[in-house]
Amino acid sequence: MLKVASLGSGSKGNATLIATDKATVMVDCGFTLKETLKRLERLEVSAHDIDAVLVTHEHQDHISGVGPLSRKFDIPVWSTRGSLLSGKCGKLTQYSIIEGFEAFQIGDLDILPISVPHDAREPCQYLFTASQKHLAILTDLGSYTPEIIDTLKSCHGILLECNHDEDMLWNGPYPYSLKQRVGGPLGHMSNKQAIQLLQSIISDDLELLIASHISEQNNCQDLVQKSVAEAINWPQDNVIIAGQDEGFGWYSIR
Repeated sequence: MLKVASLGSGSKGNATLIATDKATVMVDCGFTLKETLKRLERLEVSAHDIDAVLVTHEHQDHISGVGPLSRKFDIPVWSTRGSLLSGKCGKLTQYSIIEGFEAFQIGDLDILPISVPHDAREPCQYLFTASQKHLAILTDLGSYTPEIIDTLKSCHGILLECNHDEDMLWNGPYPYSLKQRVGGPLGHMSNKQAIQLLQSIISDDLELLIASHISEQNNCQDLVQKSVAEAINWPQDNVIIAGQDEGFGWYSIR
C-alpha cells in the first residue's frame, strides 16, 4: 500500500509524507522544527519514523526546515548536487546525491527523481513506486517536458501544482517582474497548464488527484477544484486540495 499526506502546501511552507508498510519519507520541509513536529503530530507520525528527507530544490518554502530536522533526529537527506551546494541545509552528517531520472530505493519504495524546469540550481520532483502502484509529486515547475509526460502516464496518483489562475496573476497586485517570474517557463504552473498536462496523461489508472501549491493571492481552491474536475470529467469532490494551513490527511493507493 502506498500512502500520502501533507503537512502543508504553498508559498509559506511545504512538506509531504510518502509511506508504505516498510518506509516513510518526507519530501521537502519548509517549516520551522517546532511547526514541523506540530504538524507531524496531527498526522500521527513521529519524526523518529521518518527514514529520509528528499529535497526538490533550495527555495526557502521547501528547504528551510530540512537541516534542523535532519540534525535533530539524525535523518538522512537525499538531494541533487545543485540543491545541496546552495548551502541552505547547513551542515549535514548524512546525505546522498541524486540525479534526474536515475532511480534509487529507500526500503520498499522505488524513487525516480524527475528533472523539472524551475528557477533553481538543479530542481527535481519525484515518482514513487511500491506494490506496482505509482504516485508522483509534481510542483514548482513553470512548464513541462515530453519526459515529464512520459513519466506520469502510468500514475495511479498525482500531487500536482495548480499555482495560479492566469487572469488573477496578471491583474493582481504583484510587481510586473514577479508576475513574469511566476508565470514564466521557469516559474509555477497555472491552472490552465495543469489541466493541459492532466489531459495529456490521464487514464483509467488514475485514482487520486491532489491539487497543490495553490497561491493564496492569485488563485482560489474552489476555482481549482471546479475547473480541474470539469476538464477531466471527475466529480468535483474527488479533486483533493492540499492547503497551506492544514495540508491534507492520509490517502491510500491500493
